[in-house]
Amino acid sequence: MKIEDVLKQPEGRRIEFKEKLPSKIDLCKTVVAFANDAGGEIFIGIKDEPRKVIGLSEEGLIETEEQISNIIHDNCSPIILPDISFINYKGRHIIKVKIYKGNNPPYFLKNRGKDRGIYIRVGSTNRLADKDIIEELERQKQNISFDSLTIHLKKAEELNISLFKEQFEETTGEKLTKTVLRKLNLITEDQNREFPTNALVLLSNDEIRERFFPYAKIECARFKGEVPGNFIDQKTIEVPLSFQAEEAYKFVLRHISQGSTYEGVYRKDRWEYPVIAIREVIRNAVIHRDYSLKGKDIKIAIFDDKIEITSPGRLMPTIDFNDMESGQSDIRNKTLAPVFKRLGIIEQWGNGLRLIAEELKKYPEIKMEWSEPGIAFRVTFIKTDYDRLRTIADEKGDYDRLRPITTDYDRLTFEEKKILLFLLDNEKISRKDAVNLLGVKETKVKEIFNMLIGKRLIERKGKGRSTYYVLEKK
Repeated sequence: MKIEDVLKQPEGRRIEFKEKLPSKIDLCKTVVAFANDAGGEIFIGIKDEPRKVIGLSEEGLIETEEQISNIIHDNCSPIILPDISFINYKGRHIIKVKIYKGNNPPYFLKNRGKDRGIYIRVGSTNRLADKDIIEELERQKQNISFDSLTIHLKKAEELNISLFKEQFEETTGEKLTKTVLRKLNLITEDQNREFPTNALVLLSNDEIRERFFPYAKIECARFKGEVPGNFIDQKTIEVPLSFQAEEAYKFVLRHISQGSTYEGVYRKDRWEYPVIAIREVIRNAVIHRDYSLKGKDIKIAIFDDKIEITSPGRLMPTIDFNDMESGQSDIRNKTLAPVFKRLGIIEQWGNGLRLIAEELKKYPEIKMEWSEPGIAFRVTFIKTDYDRLRTIADEKGDYDRLRPITTDYDRLTFEEKKILLFLLDNEKISRKDAVNLLGVKETKVKEIFNMLIGKRLIERKGKGRSTYYVLEKK
């Protein structure tokens, strides 16, 4: 990456700016954190806020380079070999310290030891690693995934896997025998007895799953407005792992709109969001989340202007969401992933990001952003025209027209305003009228009507197919 492009980047997981050589402890914290994660680059001679190239003395560059090398060698363990280079930018001198992802984690500060000296990168900060993170780093060194570890509390034959077995046999056409379970590394042998791995427990409908993994669930919510707060609907998905993505996807579809257009005599349906991309992100959240992190679940939040999908565990170091079309693939859960592929939840290695990129091209009005809030990974689908549509609606004088009906205008959704405006111009509205007006499913219309009834803005009249709605008499 050219230095001009670097200067446009914010500080984050893989980049840090320093106006001058930092203190020994600060430098080593960053170096250790980079080595424990995805690697990174430290640029010395650049002020971060506001971003400005300050530069270093040319005469002292060699001395500073040797000082950096000695500090890292003397204070970090295991050995970390930095790649140090000089950059001349418009006559000002910068030192770049590149740290590669280490293959012998966890790395730590020698004088603090493993208990108090292991740091990880969280956003643009260095944080002391907790017990769960340290254990994960130790497993990485041994190339062992958390889902492959054995649980000895219950023997394999005692585990209730009836739902997974039925799903597997129906999907693959193959009997889920002990031989198949061994081949998939879902059971292991210890002292002539067979025990389940974490992966099989997560896939099971056994009570032990609730005991060991009470957090292996998805919390879904449809919020009113643009920020968390009052919710319209909420659902906790606690079914076995291989069913969770589909259930969460159904929840999303229930709360977004689908419109129809006609090309000649052919009807063409189009969702308000790129649903194929959303489906892939939900699948990735389930397949690639870090199940070793305790007390953290997947969260799906639907707002008026966006959808957020948050998964515990940071993005895998080798994956770059800024380059989705390159067919990247990295696996955190090495036992679960092949099972999901057999079940058709994963279609092809490295194809998920490409599918997301292709689907987003069809939705220029939707922007996808990703971030890493703490030890989590979040993907957000944003309606870029939401503010414009809301402004257009306001400019038409909707506020003045609705003011006699409600003083809580700002808390009405766009759909609720359209229903009320329709009723100002018409005596009544049916569900069919509302479906045509909003371009959404009848279940969504029913939800909107119920919200307006709850706000005492409309009344229900008639019964059955003759049901219609009118403005509530004040």
